Amino acid sequence: MKILLVDDEIEFVSALAERLCLRGIEAQWVCRPEEAMGKIASGCFDVAVLDVKMPKIGGIALKGMLQKRCPDMKFIFLTGHGSEDAYRAGAAAAGADNYLLKPLRLKELLDKIHQITAEAK
Repeated sequence: MKILLVDDEIEFVSALAERLCLRGIEAQWVCRPEEAMGKIASGCFDVAVLDVKMPKIGGIALKGMLQKRCPDMKFIFLTGHGSEDAYRAGAAAAGADNYLLKPLRLKELLDKIHQITAEAK
């Protein structure tokens, strides 16, 4: 399984990638949405984990860009801003119904990854 992590917090995203790799998941990471487009130029990922709030291009807008090139890719959104109810309302309207709140627990992310990849089969 190949995972793409996109978050503007370098310490967070690099540590998350390392923890996923230790569990046998191929995880690549970038800190800028523009870099994510470069990563998929060489091939699609099974799942992209996107931070909702990033400079210039947020995770929900980035999803649309990535999905045009990789229509079968699944998406999980991370947010550390606002309440769960507020995020759920805005995200659902944008088609972003797989999300987790920061601070993130690795088990929650792993469970969500396995859930959405199993649904795709």
